[in-house]
Amino acid sequence: MIRDPETLNALLDTVNRFVRERLVPAEALVSETDQIPADIVREMKAMGLFGLTVPEEFGGLALTMEEEVEVMLAMGQTSPCFRSLFGTTVGIGSQGIVFDGTPEQKAKYLPPLATGELIASFALTEPEAGSDAASLRTTAIRASDGDGDHYVVNGTKRFITNSPQAGIFTLMARTNPEDKGAGGVSAFIVEANTPGISIGKKDKKMGQRGAHTADVIFENCRVPASQLIGGQEGQGFKTAMKVLEKGRIHIGAICVGVAERMQRDALNYAIERKQFGQPIAEFQLVQAMLADSQAEIYAARCMVLDAARRRDLGQNVATEASCCKMFASEMCGRVADRAVQIFGGAGYMSEYGIERFYRDVRLFRIYEGTTQIQQIVIARNLVRDATR
Repeated sequence: MIRDPETLNALLDTVNRFVRERLVPAEALVSETDQIPADIVREMKAMGLFGLTVPEEFGGLALTMEEEVEVMLAMGQTSPCFRSLFGTTVGIGSQGIVFDGTPEQKAKYLPPLATGELIASFALTEPEAGSDAASLRTTAIRASDGDGDHYVVNGTKRFITNSPQAGIFTLMARTNPEDKGAGGVSAFIVEANTPGISIGKKDKKMGQRGAHTADVIFENCRVPASQLIGGQEGQGFKTAMKVLEKGRIHIGAICVGVAERMQRDALNYAIERKQFGQPIAEFQLVQAMLADSQAEIYAARCMVLDAARRRDLGQNVATEASCCKMFASEMCGRVADRAVQIFGGAGYMSEYGIERFYRDVRLFRIYEGTTQIQQIVIARNLVRDATR
């Protein structure tokens, strides 16, 4: 659903120019320094990239799912670390508040999130728990004393994107220790400066340098009861699943965008590189790799746009969102592999950049639900729908 094509096209023109003129030239620097330059961050905030999905009444752009996909396709034309900087705020960090927050929570947090003044992180994964809700060990125990009504939070969260820069965490914690399943989990907005929170050292990752993850440790962290999202216990995983369903379409779009970039780089190299007196693009086995990648990119793009449009129409797209995330992330990995192969020995060298993308995109098949989790979600939904 595109509400105003003219306005969207103006936004996309701005994003495409920003990607082309500012982000692509900075890719190597960010990879070397593991830091996105401060002036680029300021420009991202000024462009409204942190507020893409925040409602207009709170200062955001309130993009529809299809419009968001179009912006992510554009952002995918450069290193994915740039998207990651605002991705947690646009997606899993803020959407729980948008979907289920109280009016007071929305009024307090959404305006600074929209401007990028506040960066949000999503604190779900733990050392012993990710996809398995029953293993979630971080607890939030309600207590009342002279300091008022609050929860005492204890536990460790792992691989939390943007946690070193975060101003708030959307925290999933077990409020009912007796309920070992998803029903015992609640969602909280926890401000990063709350006493009892500490951030571990930045993780040293395979790829996506410039996008930082770290452990977040909660030790007797006192969180006011007013920070419980929606004011209701036991709804945390329902909130998380709504957020992740939307996020899976978002990630699918990024996978398509990055695959398009890698395909373009591989094609240009194949046209320029000569062997046996002719460009390697003239060799049928190289053409086969280019053709396979193009067909898969086209298929994934169609899937992502279709799922986005269905979601905008109010349809249940749980299965389609998982299909997008699974197919697009696996496709992106295959395109990366073929691109390195087309570059040959140069593809293994850092100066050409394609090996960086090869490492960067490996994460897409893991975070926000691994390929195997998507397979389980898809199959269970099919069986459920067929046996109703």
